[in-house]
Amino acid sequence: MNQPTTPQAQDFMTRKVHTVTPDMSLAEAIRFLKRHKVSNAPVVEDDAEGHRLLVGFLSEGDCLEHLSNEVFFGSPAPRQTVKTMMKRHPVCVEPEMDIFTLASIFVNHRYRHLPVAAEGRLLGIVSRSDILHALNGFYQEAFKERKSKKFPPNLAEIINHRFILKR
Repeated sequence: MNQPTTPQAQDFMTRKVHTVTPDMSLAEAIRFLKRHKVSNAPVVEDDAEGHRLLVGFLSEGDCLEHLSNEVFFGSPAPRQTVKTMMKRHPVCVEPEMDIFTLASIFVNHRYRHLPVAAEGRLLGIVSRSDILHALNGFYQEAFKERKSKKFPPNLAEIINHRFILKR
């Protein structure tokens, strides 16, 4: 039996990621998340070579916390930006990380999304849903042959059904 190759983050990550920049205002960040229908976004800065360096992670929860504080307590000084709201040093995964390690991280830490990065550069993002679908596909492929061996069809029944006539 050929066991399929264990999927890695790079096999199913989303490569076209909606990102924000540190200088965006609170209002701009909220509009961005809403417009793109995402609940979070990696925060990136371009380096001298044009690579997107991951500097943080911003979620709807971060925006909600700062917006509610701003509304309740009045305008803060200085004004809120993505840089002041983002989670610095976000948990990241490597593109070669296998699906079982990813599943363990998502289950044990209750993450919904994690950036995929290498050498500080953002490469993509994986979601809990991505992992669920990829793991289910791997499961189906891995056990397809095993199922047919464990429960082989009764060929006598199949052949006999071909010759049954309606009366």
